Amino acid sequence: MHAIAEIIFIGWLVFWVFWFVAAAGAKAGRQRLGQFAGTRVALILIVVFLVRLRVFRGHADTSSPWLQGAGLALFVLGLALAVWARFYLGRNWGMPMSQKADPELVRTGPYHSIRHPIYSGIILAIVGTAVAVSVYWLIAVAVIGAYFIYSAVIEERNMARTFPDAYPDYKRSTKMLIPFIL
Repeated sequence: MHAIAEIIFIGWLVFWVFWFVAAAGAKAGRQRLGQFAGTRVALILIVVFLVRLRVFRGHADTSSPWLQGAGLALFVLGLALAVWARFYLGRNWGMPMSQKADPELVRTGPYHSIRHPIYSGIILAIVGTAVAVSVYWLIAVAVIGAYFIYSAVIEERNMARTFPDAYPDYKRSTKMLIPFIL
């Protein structure tokens, strides 16, 4: 495995360890819609270990140093966006589609222009992984991207019910996943 792939693998590992440790400080859930957390974690770990064992290696591996560098940059930017958004959410963070007791509508930081910057960041990091390591990662982009879009739609319905006065204005002034576009 080339050095960039190793760096990205270690980056994902550190990110997910941070993510699960940071989850300990989140507010208690009022209603648990994201009840398959264990399944999600198991799927992520299986994919990571399959990639680590080079199950997907072959002609689709990236060999261009320019693509590897660009992919690494996208990967770092994506994880940075997700972590930045996580810090702004603070204790309001939860698994996708979960609801928190005493929720707050966060509109600062990355939430000023993107309603779901954590999803955007993780998708961008996976795209960066695909560019830097192997196009097989685009399968993960499609699956996780579809799941995050579904989650975002459900979460937006919940937010509209929870913040009936403030959320419609916030929704009009921001984009769901990509600033100025989508």
